[in-house]
Amino acid sequence: MASPTGQQWRIGHGRQELIVCEVGATLRAYSVGEHPVIDGFGPDEWSHSGRGQVLAPWPNRLADGRYEFNGVRAQAALDEPERRNAIHGLVRWLPWTLQTRHQNQLSLRLQLHPSPGYPFSLLLEIDYHVGREGLTVTTRAQSLDEGSIPFGLGFHPYLTAGPETVDGAILHLPAHHTLELDDRGLPTGVLTPVEGTGHDFTTSRFVGPAVLDTAFTSLERDADGKARASLDAPGGVTGATLWVDPGFPYLMVYTGDTLPDVTRRRRAVAIEPMTCPPNALRTGKDVIDLQPGQEWTGRWGITPR
Repeated sequence: MASPTGQQWRIGHGRQELIVCEVGATLRAYSVGEHPVIDGFGPDEWSHSGRGQVLAPWPNRLADGRYEFNGVRAQAALDEPERRNAIHGLVRWLPWTLQTRHQNQLSLRLQLHPSPGYPFSLLLEIDYHVGREGLTVTTRAQSLDEGSIPFGLGFHPYLTAGPETVDGAILHLPAHHTLELDDRGLPTGVLTPVEGTGHDFTTSRFVGPAVLDTAFTSLERDADGKARASLDAPGGVTGATLWVDPGFPYLMVYTGDTLPDVTRRRRAVAIEPMTCPPNALRTGKDVIDLQPGQEWTGRWGITPR
């Protein structure tokens, strides 16, 4: 029987194994030996709650699905109808085309043609590479229009730290501010310092009872320009570090308390790299302005313990 997510491409390095599927170029599974690095889904399932998906040409929520760019108006479908939002872009349900595949590398491509939700032409290429340092995901985006086009990007991996709930996991987030969100999950424009609040994970600590569906920013970066978040089981038996390059100044963090499947709530923490905040195409905040002939490149990755 064919998988509901199309072709399944498996790559690996040493004890690491990674599976990416045709629909959405989705990261379906990533494990080291018998230990899962992400909470993915099976070959007979499809991606619920954004698991492993690519979020483009915008990540997260878009108020009323409406925006305007350079005088061009767009209306996307409201696929979060209870909040009157469009969510997570357009490419996560589309089939991607295989470009290259080697033992430890996979490259996929998608040309997004104009539609009411995104009346622009966009070319996306994503490269998954797994090696000694873990997984590296490289994205290249290019405008195929005669003029500039708006672009935002995100990813939705759920990191796991063992079979128990995340309450006992140790979380580190190198972020000094959160974005205040309204009841629709949209930024109000207020930045809140994490210091002295329950959102302060700048020093590693137990997740405990914290309920997170929170956008973090003002990321601390190491000398190599990367910001590094991590989720670990006590004692470091299992866990992983998620890193982002300067192209990703935001991390959306979600403890899964509202997942439709109650058996999966608080079983993993989604740490989502984002190039822009929620509602960016509407507000213009940190939207990438892709010029004709320009190629934008961004990288993030996961280093397992």
